[in-house]
This record gives sequence, structure tokens and C-alpha cells, in this order.
Amino acid sequence: MLRTLDIVLIVVMTAAATVTYTIKHKAENKLEEVRSLDAQIKLEEDTIDLLRADWALLTQPNRLDRLVKAYDKDLQLVPTDPTQLAHPEELPMLKADVPPPEEKDSKGKKKTVPAVASSDGQKTDKISTGSVAR
Repeated sequence: MLRTLDIVLIVVMTAAATVTYTIKHKAENKLEEVRSLDAQIKLEEDTIDLLRADWALLTQPNRLDRLVKAYDKDLQLVPTDPTQLAHPEELPMLKADVPPPEEKDSKGKKKTVPAVASSDGQKTDKISTGSVAR
């Protein structure tokens, strides 16, 4: 006859086999997912390589020169003059970087002009240019 210990060992062995099968099944699913992701990554890398090759082909100077000559009448392109190029230090300042205007008081010391609220609620300074006729 079967002893109690034999029955307990059979149940433990069955549970261990079930857990082992479950873990193996999950591992195989994850491996399949990893292989699928590897295939997608390879496809994306191949696409990037193809697009880079296409870009290199499209931006060849000889090809662009032929296109400029072929469509010269339609596009009316002219070479850029060296004087048309601006350096970053030549660009105007951003509004936020502009220092506040200064005035001299009666003693000759510089003081900043306080901002005045205009009728539309925006703050403006007291500087007038004289270029606008009122």
C-alpha cells in the first residue's frame, strides 16, 4: 500500500513539474518576443542605411548642379554673396536680453527708467523716437 509520504512526494513532484513547465513556456514566449524585436531592429537599421545612401545620392554636387542648370529659368537661383551671411554676434539681441534704458538725473548719475503701464496694460518705457508724427 501507498504510504502518506509517497503520496506527498508524488504531489510535490507533480507541482514541481507544473512549475517547471510554466517557467519554460514563459521563457520560450519571451525568447520569441526578443527574436521579433531583433528582427524589427534589423529592419529599422537597414531602412536607415538605405535612407542615408539615398540622401547621399540626392545631395551629390554634380546632380544638384545639373538640376540647377535644368530649372534655372523656373527657379531663377543666384549664388549667395559672402556679404549676405551673418555671424551670430551680428544678430540683434533677444527682447529679454535688452538692458533697461538709463537716464541721467540732475546730479549726472545714471539711473534706470521705470517702466510705465500703457493703456493696454503692457509696460513700456518713457523713450520717444520722434519718428512718428502725431
